[in-house]
Amino acid sequence: MLTAMKIATGKIVGGKVVVEGASFEEGTSVTVLAKDEDGGVTLTSDEEAEILLAIAEADRGETVSAEEVLAKLARRHG
Repeated sequence: MLTAMKIATGKIVGGKVVVEGASFEEGTSVTVLAKDEDGGVTLTSDEEAEILLAIAEADRGETVSAEEVLAKLARRHG
């Protein structure tokens, strides 16, 4: 069974991630992506623009369900 996912933006305040406009239940597992001046993932300006565009699309609800993606992959690689 696939689980619905949320995308939210926030910042670190007092050593904790603070997200405005979204609520999460206590104990929810989250993944955090952050700029890292010391290494981490290095993106070109085009790659960063693509990610920001994708986030904006998701914020507008322009998404494809995981079921659709998996079905398409299955048809391609059946």
